[in-house]
Amino acid sequence: MNNNMEYKSYVGSVEFSEEDTLFFGKVLGIEALISYEGKNVHDLEEDFHGAVDDYLALCETEGIKPEKVTK
Repeated sequence: MNNNMEYKSYVGSVEFSEEDTLFFGKVLGIEALISYEGKNVHDLEEDFHGAVDDYLALCETEGIKPEKVTK
């Protein structure tokens, strides 16, 4: 079982809160906090993609270099 997702070279965790009946996660391997959530897997993946896209757009607007995953 894989508990990670990948989008535009960013890897995100996949976790589930039984109490909240909510999937959630964060982008791994960078210092910036990029989190996302969804009521189902489709919504989680959609919010993950949106969070990464928003992060990249913010970096472009602010003129800063986006963090890349360190290995």
